[in-house]
Amino acid sequence: MSVGFAHGVLATMAAYAVVGVILGVPLVAYGLGRIDPAAKSAPWTFRVLVFPGVVALWPLLALRWLKSRGIR
Repeated sequence: MSVGFAHGVLATMAAYAVVGVILGVPLVAYGLGRIDPAAKSAPWTFRVLVFPGVVALWPLLALRWLKSRGIR
């Protein structure tokens, strides 16, 4: 594996994580209750606990959030 390829993989992973954090904050703050009605009244501690999972799975959760809003 070349060094350039490794840098490309790391840059891609970093970009994925940055987008996940940027979209994860509003998704946890506002979208979580729309995706799962049981999480609507969840305390902030629950939201902090699920935040890493939201960052990791942001494409799937963003699609579910858009579907719940009737956009997609």
